[in-house]
Amino acid sequence: MFADPPATPTRKPRLRRLLLAAVAALTTATATVAVAPDAGASIPPPPSGWTSVFSDDFTGAAGTGLNTSNWLYDIGTSYPGGAANWGTGEVETMTNSTQNVYQDGGGNLVIKPLRDGSGRWTSGRVETQRTDFAAPTGGKLRMEASIQQPNVSGAAAAGYWPAFWALGAAARPAGATNWPSIGEIDIMEDINGRSSEFATLHCGSSPNGPCNETTGISSGERACGGCQTGFHQYAVEYDRSVSPEQLRYYLDGNNFFTINANQVDATTWNNAVHHGFFMILNVAMGGGFPAAFGGGPTGSTQSGVPMLVDYVRVLTSGSGGGNPPPSGSAITGYGGLCLDDRSSSTANFNPIQIYTCNGSGAQQWTVVKAGSTLHVLGKCLDINGGGTANGTLVDLYDCNNTAAQVWIPQSNGSLYNPQSNRCLDDTGWSTTPGTQVEIWDCTGGANQVWHLPS
Repeated sequence: MFADPPATPTRKPRLRRLLLAAVAALTTATATVAVAPDAGASIPPPPSGWTSVFSDDFTGAAGTGLNTSNWLYDIGTSYPGGAANWGTGEVETMTNSTQNVYQDGGGNLVIKPLRDGSGRWTSGRVETQRTDFAAPTGGKLRMEASIQQPNVSGAAAAGYWPAFWALGAAARPAGATNWPSIGEIDIMEDINGRSSEFATLHCGSSPNGPCNETTGISSGERACGGCQTGFHQYAVEYDRSVSPEQLRYYLDGNNFFTINANQVDATTWNNAVHHGFFMILNVAMGGGFPAAFGGGPTGSTQSGVPMLVDYVRVLTSGSGGGNPPPSGSAITGYGGLCLDDRSSSTANFNPIQIYTCNGSGAQQWTVVKAGSTLHVLGKCLDINGGGTANGTLVDLYDCNNTAAQVWIPQSNGSLYNPQSNRCLDDTGWSTTPGTQVEIWDCTGGANQVWHLPS
């Protein structure tokens, strides 16, 4: 969904498609399509060996909005501080209006682009609240949805761009200005009503780089017969149980495209996929990708043809000695938010942030009295680089008994680091989930009060 990001890559590699079009050689290889899902059917049970970690069947009343404990609405034409036109050149304004995004009462989510009398387009783009969909070490992650693409073709479809995709968790607090290094997995994209789909991984740097940006590592165009007139199952599996690791893309259960980890260097691969993701559903209008295949929207483009989503779910399988099981308790701070290891990653230097309290292992802290260190997921709360200056960020690191990992609880609720003579601080008194914490002069302010597990 990201396109050729402007000067500062912020958005989906949608622009990547420009290069695909330049090649103009469309791959029409088609996997044999299995039986497509039925509209309004219940979410199928997890296959043997898999566990469901998230799902939504969109069973709300007709005309209602989404469950905002599961979803958030993107509004306007960019992320705050991100690239204009969502980084892809698309022309619509995203809204939370039930004219654009609603449940139909029949078990489907409807995302409907509309053109007003002045020729301006609105549409919908929604993201999962959760950003921690990740493959356990030695296991697998599967993101899946049953979707009917907008049922429109020819001149009436010019500019339509429906998509189901995922971004690395670190994109959210940065307005995706760190794209494409944080990883983007495009599970289904279609443009201009071509009854086809594209699957892509965006990673590395842009332009060019190890992942061929802004095109990304792509399947090219694959025929998708009946995908505009009925529901079909689109899925990706990230498999960490094989060597090299793989991303496998599926249409109705048929694996039509695979990316192997050794197609890029280890650092690029790890940065792109070794972390949590959040999922996105949207219908864009116009932009670099549709332009590469004829352009649009035009005066002939039909308004109001929706993408329908029957269900979305996330499954995981296996563990292979991954993160240790949750232990300890939450540490709550200013605004009732919890101290959180971003995306449950155990990578050194992973940001420690404030986040909505959710009971995940990333928020289960253990106070180790000897040395007063704080442990989560087997690692320690650490001052980046052992810094001592105001504003030095706090992250996760191997427990190493250094002074950068000493946090002494004070009677006023602060956590004091003697080496720096500073306290753990909620940066800027923030109540925005995803804000990384820092050290600052000890002030006794509410943004330095932390309620520790007993």
